[in-house]
Amino acid sequence: MPLAAAKTRHDWSRREIEALFELPFNDLLFQAQGVHRAHFDPNEVQVSTLLSIKTGACPEDCAYCPQSNRYDTGLETEKLMAVEKVLEQAQAALDSGATRFCMGAAWRSPKARDMPYVVAMVKGVRELGLESCMTLGMLTEDQASELASAGLDYYNHNLDTSPEYYGEVITTRTYKDRLDTLGHVREAGMKICSGGIVGMGETQRDRAGLLQQLANLPEHPESVPINMLVRVEGTPLAAEEDLDPFDFIRTIAVARILMPASHVRLSAGREEMNEQMHALAYFAGANSIFYGEKLLTTPNPQANKDMTLFGRLGIRPEQRQVDREPEVPSPDFYDATRSAAALQSAH
Repeated sequence: MPLAAAKTRHDWSRREIEALFELPFNDLLFQAQGVHRAHFDPNEVQVSTLLSIKTGACPEDCAYCPQSNRYDTGLETEKLMAVEKVLEQAQAALDSGATRFCMGAAWRSPKARDMPYVVAMVKGVRELGLESCMTLGMLTEDQASELASAGLDYYNHNLDTSPEYYGEVITTRTYKDRLDTLGHVREAGMKICSGGIVGMGETQRDRAGLLQQLANLPEHPESVPINMLVRVEGTPLAAEEDLDPFDFIRTIAVARILMPASHVRLSAGREEMNEQMHALAYFAGANSIFYGEKLLTTPNPQANKDMTLFGRLGIRPEQRQVDREPEVPSPDFYDATRSAAALQSAH
């Protein structure tokens, strides 16, 4: 079946996804690049800016997170920012070339008293002409509806890792809690930004399991952030070993193949990536980045470095999404995937 005629799948088996991970590196990237070109301009990258609107004092125990009040990381806590200050930052993001403004609060879930402020932030960001995104923790159905009514475009809520490995990283909320929030967001009519973190000691099978959960949702997330663990002194994962850079690139490529029309975003961990690794990630199918000097509470490459690299690679910031006629790459990646799965099972 030609790729252009194939339906987007939501029934990926773990075996099929593991087979993709096991492909020779060049074959995997060739498939991912073909899928990428069938759905996106290969030389455009969507640019977002992320602002921490409330920092620290989170009651959750996520083992990677310096914002948890359970760990001593030296992070200074900050109360919810004033709406006017948030909108000043949004204007600066717009002026620097961002098309989406994301706001993150270190909450388990927002309280009723917080909602009028975050609603005002959403409305203000939209009035500036930016797409809006928020990550506020778990949402109820009513909270999701309220944010949707305010005009929120995207809601970020990561699954973090596979269901099997999840308990090794977080115990204060369940995997089902995360899936329920994604369900509330989708039912309210908002777009979803959901991905995970690699390099937390998980296996390749766990990375396959994370992507299986995302790819088999009833609708794929419109944005899929792939974070590389940022080790922060004081957190339980501070001494975790470095992830092999090729394993990170493989995760990007497999995410692109499984979710062909989603933006795959380079998120946390970019400070540890050199220019060559960035370029390889773009080739593997990454087409979205967080832009600016800080990603919530951890470093991020400075904006001018990103734009300099874009210029050297011939990449331009995406202005808006445009429907494109799909190209037909060769060979048919679905047949190749099934063949690889059959070959793996034979061994």
